[in-house]
Amino acid sequence: MKRWIVGSADEKKAVEFKSKCDLSMLVLELLTARGMTDFQQAVEFFSSESLSDPFVLADMSVAVEIINEYIDSYKLICVYGDYDCDGITATAVLYSYLLSMGANVTYYINERDEGYGMTLEAVERLHDKGVELIITVDNGISCVGEAERIYELGMKLVITDHHQPPEELPKAEAVINPHRRDCPSLYKNLAGVGVALKLCAALDGGEYDAVVEQYADLCAIGTVGDLVELNGENRALVKKGLLYLKNTESLGLNELMDHAAVDRDKLSSSTLAFQICPRINAAGRFGSPLMALEAVLTENPQQADELADKLCSLNNERRETEAKIFSGIKQYINKNPQVLDKRVIVLAGNGWHHGVIGIVSARVLEAYGKPNIIISIDENGIGRGSARSLKGFSIHSALTYASEYLEKFGGHECAGGLTIKKENISAFVKKVLEYADEMKIMPMPLTECDMVMPPNELTVESIKSLNVLEPFGTANPKPMFCMPNCRVNAIYPLSGGKHTKINVTYGAKNVNVLVFSKSPESMFFNIGDFIDIAANIDINEYNGKESVSVKAADMRPANMQTEKYFAAKDCWEKLNEGKQLPISFVKRIVPSRNELVYVYKLLSGQRQADIDFLYMKINNPAINYCKLRIIIRVFCEAGLAELNAAEQSVSILDVRSKVDLNSTYTMKQLYAMLG
Repeated sequence: MKRWIVGSADEKKAVEFKSKCDLSMLVLELLTARGMTDFQQAVEFFSSESLSDPFVLADMSVAVEIINEYIDSYKLICVYGDYDCDGITATAVLYSYLLSMGANVTYYINERDEGYGMTLEAVERLHDKGVELIITVDNGISCVGEAERIYELGMKLVITDHHQPPEELPKAEAVINPHRRDCPSLYKNLAGVGVALKLCAALDGGEYDAVVEQYADLCAIGTVGDLVELNGENRALVKKGLLYLKNTESLGLNELMDHAAVDRDKLSSSTLAFQICPRINAAGRFGSPLMALEAVLTENPQQADELADKLCSLNNERRETEAKIFSGIKQYINKNPQVLDKRVIVLAGNGWHHGVIGIVSARVLEAYGKPNIIISIDENGIGRGSARSLKGFSIHSALTYASEYLEKFGGHECAGGLTIKKENISAFVKKVLEYADEMKIMPMPLTECDMVMPPNELTVESIKSLNVLEPFGTANPKPMFCMPNCRVNAIYPLSGGKHTKINVTYGAKNVNVLVFSKSPESMFFNIGDFIDIAANIDINEYNGKESVSVKAADMRPANMQTEKYFAAKDCWEKLNEGKQLPISFVKRIVPSRNELVYVYKLLSGQRQADIDFLYMKINNPAINYCKLRIIIRVFCEAGLAELNAAEQSVSILDVRSKVDLNSTYTMKQLYAMLG
């Protein structure tokens, strides 16, 4: 279960804005709910079609001068990129542009095993190949030692990057990074490929037309793939890129879209995020990033087809590997359910593919709603870890607190990475949990709704009007609406019961709502109940007819107070850790015979029950979450039920003989606590 946050639209402001523009009321209300209290903010959001002068970026003029000098003298230039989607597309953009300018140019991208950023070994190899100028894209800002070595070898360096710079900038002819403290550019959130495209525009005399027409498709892919904010200039670049991508001249991108079954008439930022970017990233995770780079650069139709097919195969391999690791984690959790009672989940495994442990960590966060660290240990006893967290618990601070056991680490509030020796993992885990235990309240997963959806706005015309907000992404997410107090009229199975459709009355509207990956039997509500629904709302087209499509992202009993759920869940975890609870609370969690019978009868009607859904189905203040978990544990100890900790579900077993529930270990423990 998640804590719900529902924003509020300012209807008066929306009416005021409506008198100044032709946007729909739903769009204007949504903008006010997202904090746009001044009409000028809305104007700026929708007028971000232009890109600022590339020469505003610090050191751009110097970079252009030195690069042109090396182009004219035909000295060998190397574009040094990174192995992720942003780095690969940035390399492709700058390399292609320099090649079109007649430069003597090559490229270099680290394999994932080499790590991020320039390496001394690579610098030496490039020198041996005759490279005289290195231009970094999407990396280099922290490579102080490597930069020194470049100049010791008689080469020169130009850095283009978008990561946060250190106090000491590396030695270079030019360092182009919007995050430099002395950089006067107003827009700071460019991806690495955005900085590379601006360098190309500067080399083209400051004009964007030609480079945008040629490279906006790649720029859009890299920008979406790097999860930078889709506002301002990034919004402009992605919008232009989507337009050019539909009819791209890139053989590789055409083949990649065909192999990925992309619908070109419905291209969106989601298409890039879920169909194209993962395939490009798969090369760096399971093959070589050069494979993806060559795929977008090739002018050979057969090679484009073969490389696109290979990228799709690698992406399938990525999915299979990710699923296998996650399945292994769930098996471990079923055998060791106590790991879910910790405030931070830390898991280590031998030989887990380090290219996907970050994705697995994100899946663990989504499944269990807790900060986690996933560590893969290689044959030499060295662990490489990825971490994901919720806002409110800084994983970087936790790693810093336990850094005495780490070889190296980095990250920010919600994500991090680390290297650790196998023998230090146990002590590291204790230290991380010690840090977490010092927090009074741990953050909880959120369902964030922009606003309550007015029932009268559930029309094809109103929902289609939201398209003006595209492209959606970081800092401009797809709208999430709250539909409170919906009366359930009917519940239907879909796809053989794999999914569910429910018909509800919302206000005066009769609405169908799709619930994916949940069967009708697992629903916590019955016909006639009232529920709150958090949903994404789209337009569905079938046989030429358009209709409103409501897809539930979360549901709960109407007006349910989730704070009590989280407080009781925290007490459940403290109870499992052996921590002392107030007697007044212990009295509230000892189940009565009637409560035990009631829950047993509820469970008997289902093959398997999701524990959170069971809690919502009960929806009784007398049976808080902690008491419910105690009841389930008592049933399991008595042989009446079986817990699937990984799925957070419980099943009733076929038992014919009577059992004495008061004789179970948990009931005896509770009675002992009461004295």
